[in-house]
Amino acid sequence: MRSSVVDGLADLGGTRGWGAVHPPPAGEPVFAGPWQRRAFALAILSSRVASGGVNTDAFRHALERLDHAAYFDDGYYGRWLNAGELMLGDSAILAPGAVDARARNMRGEHVPEPPVPEPARPDYAPTAPGSLRTLDSPAAFAAGDRVRTRAASVPGHTRLPRYARGRTGVVQAVRPPSVLPDTNAHFRGENPQHVYSVRFDSRELWGAGTDAFAVTVEMYESYLEVAV
Repeated sequence: MRSSVVDGLADLGGTRGWGAVHPPPAGEPVFAGPWQRRAFALAILSSRVASGGVNTDAFRHALERLDHAAYFDDGYYGRWLNAGELMLGDSAILAPGAVDARARNMRGEHVPEPPVPEPARPDYAPTAPGSLRTLDSPAAFAAGDRVRTRAASVPGHTRLPRYARGRTGVVQAVRPPSVLPDTNAHFRGENPQHVYSVRFDSRELWGAGTDAFAVTVEMYESYLEVAV
């Protein structure tokens, strides 16, 4: 289920060929069938068991590492279930091939399941509930500052979308400090940072031929530098 692409399949913002975006139909149920309820519950449970706690960033990183079929073909709750399975495999709670073997046994093929491995969960414990934190250091930027985003992609997880890299915008507001997803997703520490709402012109993001409108993106401090 893994993808070798640095920017995962989930980073779709600004890409073409997906058609118009429409709101969901009025009255659409949250779960269209019982299997979706079970998939949702299993994904949440799998993420917590694999992480040793609630780590939304690690779950998002699992989603973006899925291959094309696991992400698109199985639908929204299907990809959640696939991400949970991937995290359980990462933590050696599930042996490689265990789920496939169980499925084949249920079909009457009598395939031996692989032995259960020794779990290797990350040594992870959040310092506080949720993702908001406090910082003693002042924010590096203020409302009205012109800033430029980091241009290079990074290996692993990031919340800096591909379409906004190397682009210039204006800080609209300073938000509360928050856990940095880039490190937290890999269990390398929370590293909380100041967060900014940055306003971009659509033509700055997608070229002069784009219709003019404003796009606001939440940016962590390490994503930004002073625009010159």
